[in-house]
Amino acid sequence: MTPTEPVPGERTWRRPELRPLWQTVHSRLSSGRPVTRVHLGPLDDAQREALADLLGLDRLPDARPSVPLARLEEAVGELSGRTVRAVVTELFGPLGDRAGDRRRQEAERAGLWSWLADHETVRAQPVLADWAASCRAGGLVGGSPERTRALLTDALDVLAELPAQAEPLPVFAARVLDGHAHALDDGTPLSTLVLRALATLYDTASPQSAADRRALWTRAGVADDALSATVLVAGLRPAGDGPLARMTRLCADAGQAASLTLAQLRSPGRFALAAGPAPVVHAVENPSILALAVHRFGPDCPPLVCTSGWPNSAAIQLLRLLADHGATLRYHGDFDGEGVRIAAYVLDKTSARPWRMTAADYRTAAARYPLGPPAGRITEAPWDAELATAMAEHGCAVVEELVGEMLVKDLADHTAYGMRGDS
Repeated sequence: MTPTEPVPGERTWRRPELRPLWQTVHSRLSSGRPVTRVHLGPLDDAQREALADLLGLDRLPDARPSVPLARLEEAVGELSGRTVRAVVTELFGPLGDRAGDRRRQEAERAGLWSWLADHETVRAQPVLADWAASCRAGGLVGGSPERTRALLTDALDVLAELPAQAEPLPVFAARVLDGHAHALDDGTPLSTLVLRALATLYDTASPQSAADRRALWTRAGVADDALSATVLVAGLRPAGDGPLARMTRLCADAGQAASLTLAQLRSPGRFALAAGPAPVVHAVENPSILALAVHRFGPDCPPLVCTSGWPNSAAIQLLRLLADHGATLRYHGDFDGEGVRIAAYVLDKTSARPWRMTAADYRTAAARYPLGPPAGRITEAPWDAELATAMAEHGCAVVEELVGEMLVKDLADHTAYGMRGDS
């Protein structure tokens, strides 16, 4: 026997007519499940004869035989001293584990969606849980958990940077996404994903046209005009000799509100807070509350910022600037579905804490004003697990104007408010 000749018995199990048998065995053993027999066929006469020779049968098997794996093991062992696994591995390559692969893939998918649902951006703004659920319903990108996680990571990075700094979309994309200026171009998977999140956040329909998409980006501060993006303030007296500081102090001393542009807030030498104890700066959602405070206090109005609904880039820039200089931020808004989402957004984007925004505060106000408009779509409030339940029970909104007198009373006595903590 030369080195190239097969060992005794190999001529039998290597016969071409047995290839369908070994292919079926290889496939079944690669399933990752227990195998006791394999079903073959239909076999032609030559294949039936080869199977009979392998198994030592005294007659031809059926055209669709069912072969016990134990009998195959016995026959192969007698012929060559090998196992069935060794034979099929030599013929067709390593065995797989499809059941194990499915379990691993299912675990990867479950881990991916769990990671998304528990991501800090989603937890900080619970309305985004609906977006996360829609992402899961949409399935994996290209069937790949890795590609899907990478795309979602980019989307979450973008959402964390909004509202933007009044940048054109390519500039914003390049800054946030490691120089990929066109990653958010219209029609890209990432752009579509982020716009769906913004539509969920703002409780609007998914954008259907280029104009709709531009409107959503603008609302999020992308390509926001640095002059038209403004924020209303009152009672701010920053230190410094820059135009913004002087103008803001002049308005405060005159008992007037001031409208600050994003361009002013971003200009060199903008302002710093005056020396002394760090102030408490209250922020409200509605301009009418700021107007009420200015009317009530005049030149003595405490520091107050108004987001005018969803905060634009100027409002977020100012609140961050104040916090960077040591100010303590407190925020109040409407008790309705959108008001809670705005509050969650402000608290996520800045260091502000809630001001009279608990479930107890809502119940007290709703008892006094039970005939308010419907609360709308209610989402969880990250700062108070009971608030959404309370709003669902009562079903009515309490707009900020209805509790304006109570808010003004708080503003009149910072010390009394400070003893209340985050209530």
